Amino acid sequence: MRSNIFYGWWIVGACFFIAFYVSSVIFYGFTVFFEPLVREFGWSYTKVSFASSLRGLENGILAPVIGYFVDRLGSRRLLLAGTITVGVGLILMSYTQSLLMFYGAMALISFGAGGCTSVVTMTAIARWFRKNIGKAMGIMSAGFGASGLMLPLIVWLVDTYGWRTALVILGLGMWIIGVPMSLVVRDFPGDYGYVPDGKAPEKTAAKGSPPPPENSPTIREILKDRSFFFINLAEAVRFMVLASVIIHIMPHLNNEGLSRASAGIIAAAIPLISIIGRFLFGWLGDLFDKRLITSLAFVFMSVGMAALIFVHNPLGLYLFLFSFPAGFGGLSVLRGTILREYYGPTAFGSSMGIMMGFAAAGGIVGPTMTGWVFDMTGNYRLIWLAYSVVLFGAITLIMKSKPYRTNVSDLAKGTTRLWL
Repeated sequence: MRSNIFYGWWIVGACFFIAFYVSSVIFYGFTVFFEPLVREFGWSYTKVSFASSLRGLENGILAPVIGYFVDRLGSRRLLLAGTITVGVGLILMSYTQSLLMFYGAMALISFGAGGCTSVVTMTAIARWFRKNIGKAMGIMSAGFGASGLMLPLIVWLVDTYGWRTALVILGLGMWIIGVPMSLVVRDFPGDYGYVPDGKAPEKTAAKGSPPPPENSPTIREILKDRSFFFINLAEAVRFMVLASVIIHIMPHLNNEGLSRASAGIIAAAIPLISIIGRFLFGWLGDLFDKRLITSLAFVFMSVGMAALIFVHNPLGLYLFLFSFPAGFGGLSVLRGTILREYYGPTAFGSSMGIMMGFAAAGGIVGPTMTGWVFDMTGNYRLIWLAYSVVLFGAITLIMKSKPYRTNVSDLAKGTTRLWL
């Protein structure tokens, strides 16, 4: 007996909670353990900070590999393996006695996180949604934005029970939340009598017939498409700027005269406010041309970067908080929806993994270049202005991209077109 709720929405909910917990513990929560580790072991900030590079493996080297495997093994298996591995890594880290053991545990956590973050969760949703892909991606992606809410709980755990016990509790929590949520996920709607968005196949075809497959290009064909390069280059620009802001926002705000307490509140507000953009732009992307909505999101980011120059003025600060988080939040959803619309679900994991690799490259270049400009000029204003211009220029890349499709009517005539 079918539920009145399309099963794809249950998958969206499961992926939301996995994204929320993993992002809370690994990304936003890592900073809580920084000082306790330095105090106990006497390690330098550089040594502890290096763990952040290991933590970013799933966004760089591992992302294309994870994308390849998710297309072949399915999201459910990778989510299950990833959540189990993250839990093991967190518990092993609680037994840290040396720097090498600390790095090893972080590498294991990063490897597991590759199986339960964006590439895998977005692939699961891309297979179950087509028309409502923006709404579905927006809800799931909100889990990453909301993860900052768990930071006070992690602080309380560390302060109350110590960092070692806190890691054990968080590792067990990963299993308690991640394993059941992973088992909710199903890979292909056709295996359960559905087509994307919830229509039962018997409504569109003869009873007992499988749902018609979507005509999707292979990853080799996608790699030859120049639009794929344009989209990836735009994503590299987005993440280059985002990583720069996330890392340098507090020093910039302090440099502009804001207190450390105020700067901390503003930094925490950025991912939370991004939830608005994730929902808004995801919804708009389902209604209008995704290229136009993606371009609009880049405009929001660009305006936000220009406003960041004037955060010493309340109007500039409010404009930054209104536009920048909404823009990058919307783009984090739209990057997946535009891949789904242009190339279909068959090679979504592989293409998303490659995109995450481009993003990681931007994330490496951006913060380093931003720090260099600050060292040369004594402030961040020049680099923020440059980023505003570059973000606006990324609109050209998006508008030059075109969907990759095989025209069925042309096939019937014996010809094939790859561009709409």
